[in-house]
Amino acid sequence: MRKRIMGMVMALAISAGCLPAAPVSAKTVIYPTKATGEVVEENDQCVIDYSNCKDGYVVVKYKQSTAKIVKAQVKKGKRTYTYTLRKQSEEVLPLSEGNGTYKITVFLQLKGDSYATVGSASVDVKMSSKFAPFLRPNQYVKFNKSTKYVKKAASLTKKCKNDLAKVKKIYKYVIKNMKYDNKKAKNVKTGYLPNLNSLYKKKKGICFDYAAVMTAMLRSQGVPTKLVIGYTGNTYHAWINVYSKKKGWITGAIYISGKKWKLMDPTFASTGKSSKSIMKYIENKKNYKAQYSY
Repeated sequence: MRKRIMGMVMALAISAGCLPAAPVSAKTVIYPTKATGEVVEENDQCVIDYSNCKDGYVVVKYKQSTAKIVKAQVKKGKRTYTYTLRKQSEEVLPLSEGNGTYKITVFLQLKGDSYATVGSASVDVKMSSKFAPFLRPNQYVKFNKSTKYVKKAASLTKKCKNDLAKVKKIYKYVIKNMKYDNKKAKNVKTGYLPNLNSLYKKKKGICFDYAAVMTAMLRSQGVPTKLVIGYTGNTYHAWINVYSKKKGWITGAIYISGKKWKLMDPTFASTGKSSKSIMKYIENKKNYKAQYSY
């Protein structure tokens, strides 16, 4: 593998340690994610672009045409994130575990569950902000200014005076306007990725879809948001965490009852119609065990 360095990493107008404050008005905020080609590891099969690792992401692409499965792993310490790469497509992969040394590896399927390494890079990451990975689009939460849910978020939050007001508005919208798709849940395949415009049209989805919709809507309004994958009981599940200047990271996401912030799970709240039993279950953080954040 040869290393190609074409210049200095492009700097954004971001002060050290913090991103611009979320706007009070409903102004859509889309932080850029792209492969600039300035610092890469590349061979004839794949390219790993880590020009923008300070902004919380890398861009990975498998260059050849193949019918076989291609995967990428992003590893830091004992935590490994595994992604399925779409054919000849640039994939934005978040660096979710903060500062430190990451190893990014691309694998090509040989047969069944057997894979061969086709490319790798080791990257020392020092981010411009701890929020950087959780304000940008990525493979799991793919959106831009024309995404319909992004436009809806701007409309919903026009009069919101702070981030938590935006969270409440968007949460209420999602649980009222999305239905759980039981058929999809039974038939969903490994490597499934939410398509937000398709979800906007259908108005139904699985837990992964609910979490991706809320994450995109909130990030587009400048609210740091984590899409979390883990377990509720023995069930694999997805939910969100949000950041508030007053509260810090609010795990499991939240809704407000009087002055008390409680756990918010948009899927359960929607499918259970916010019944007392469902809300009691949601409020108990012991029922949720996070594994990965995107």
